[in-house]
Amino acid sequence: MTTPVRLLRTAAFATLPALALHAAPVISTFGPLRNRVMPRLAGRGRADHVALTFDDGPDPLSTPFFLRALDERRVRATFFLLGCQARRSPGLVREIAAAGHEIGIHGWLHRPLLLRGPRATHDDFARARDTVGALTGQAPRLFRPPYGVMSTAAHLAARRLGLTPVLWTCWGEDWTARATPDSVHRTVVRDLDGGGTILLHDSDCTSAPGAWRSALGALPRLLDSCDQRGLAVGPLREHGI
Repeated sequence: MTTPVRLLRTAAFATLPALALHAAPVISTFGPLRNRVMPRLAGRGRADHVALTFDDGPDPLSTPFFLRALDERRVRATFFLLGCQARRSPGLVREIAAAGHEIGIHGWLHRPLLLRGPRATHDDFARARDTVGALTGQAPRLFRPPYGVMSTAAHLAARRLGLTPVLWTCWGEDWTARATPDSVHRTVVRDLDGGGTILLHDSDCTSAPGAWRSALGALPRLLDSCDQRGLAVGPLREHGI
């Protein structure tokens, strides 16, 4: 007689191949490996250029400070927007675009893609893409997954929607309560080189309250460090990926 426990065990083993296939792209989360064998996904570009990117906005309490700081230095960046945040601040989305910055999407909600099936993943991406596209008049072409974790469903959905996933080569760990401008600058510069892509956050909607101030405080020094190394800073569209 087959027991309930045996049935559950059999079902679990039967779903393992599908789960493994769905989660296979998670290997791209491992930065050093991604940088070596998946340079396009990691955001590797021109050797004389650094791509500056921001996630989790737009946020009316913080994003304007970043726009002002970038404008003062005449630097353009790529902003990966959450669709739900864009819907709340449509004027700010237009302001980012009007300032000459590139806009990609970070999904509609900041939730792990491994917990979503193909339909939910596609719908999330499409909703974010269509919302941002309607606000700016131009459909986004770049996508960054929440937490930097891809799934097979995410790759398929991105391809169907004309989205190119791009992660990063260095980040500032600016989402924690203990982050400071010094720690963010030090952490980014440790792994920064020509052709790299920097990840910072212009919003604390998924981070410790006020964590964005550490990224904002580090930004001038990061731009100075790039200048000192002879590296131009700009959006991913100028990165030569």
